[in-house]
Amino acid sequence: MSQKFQKMNLLNLKKQPSWVLWLLGACAALLMIFYAAIFLVTVVPANSNFAATSGYKVKIQPKSGLSNIARQMQEQGLSVNPLVLQISARALFVGSRLKPGTYLFPLDAGLGRILLQMARGDRVKESVAIIPGMTIWQVRALIDAHPALIHQTRSMSSKVLLAQLHLAYPSLEGAFFPDTYVFDPEELDIVIYQRAAQAMQKQLLSAWSEKTINSPLKTPYELLILASIIEKETGRPSDRNLIAAVFLNRLKQGMKLQTDPTVIYGIGPKFDGNLRKADLSRSSPYNTYMHIGLPPTPISMPSKESLLAAVAPADSKALFFVARGDGTSHFSTTLSEHESAVDQYQRKKTSPIQQH
Repeated sequence: MSQKFQKMNLLNLKKQPSWVLWLLGACAALLMIFYAAIFLVTVVPANSNFAATSGYKVKIQPKSGLSNIARQMQEQGLSVNPLVLQISARALFVGSRLKPGTYLFPLDAGLGRILLQMARGDRVKESVAIIPGMTIWQVRALIDAHPALIHQTRSMSSKVLLAQLHLAYPSLEGAFFPDTYVFDPEELDIVIYQRAAQAMQKQLLSAWSEKTINSPLKTPYELLILASIIEKETGRPSDRNLIAAVFLNRLKQGMKLQTDPTVIYGIGPKFDGNLRKADLSRSSPYNTYMHIGLPPTPISMPSKESLLAAVAPADSKALFFVARGDGTSHFSTTLSEHESAVDQYQRKKTSPIQQH
């Protein structure tokens, strides 16, 4: 702006009647007072309403307009006037940006501060972690016990939950992808199952698309079963593809898989950690020492790595492996080599676990 133009504006301003200048000054002062008030006048109580926190917990429902947000805040103990909230939100240019969810507002905070927090979406989050190798009864116990979930499925049978999730599986085992699922407090537990099931379907179909033409696996569900066994047998990630090769080689040759984790799964949650010789001769659909082929269902929740190993095994003719005792395994192509390895690594052990 030129100096000439600035002088003209100054002259024009001086020509204004004194009451106009007074009005402009008054408006500016009122605006300053208003903005100061929405930040300085407290609307959040001084005492927390939630144990073990230094904030005030408030939940805003989805699809809530400004007046509805004000009503929910009032019902949960905040000193909010609906008209003031609407004016303040628009004055801060966040009227259409307030996000639903559970918030932990600072104690004694003003309206402006909490509106900006809601516009940022700075909400309370919870999480539940499904670990690779977990069984379905472990996953259900984990979700049933989570204090931040609304437990809709706690009393549901597996059959009903399968129907709710639209899964055409004989069992829930293996259906949920291991991952950490972040959610808002007071979420329905079935939402976690839905997200985990959808994630597993995505990973399973992606892995299935990588299957080679000579694989003995006939369906994606068989892939899920084998991957679950690989997950339970893998002591060290570097062995995963070799373990997959052993089981796929055995399937191709019509050999029994003879894998202890399937027998343990057949025993169920009552398994005491000690696999006995009698267990290996006990009839069960999961006893792969007695039955040829895969068990009827998965035996755990397999990771992405195990799914991929089942369709892309190591280039190996190995048919046997035995645990060395350090987390790794020794792989053999012949029975005599395998028996020597068992003698070397398991001589002093009485448990048959990991001897295949």
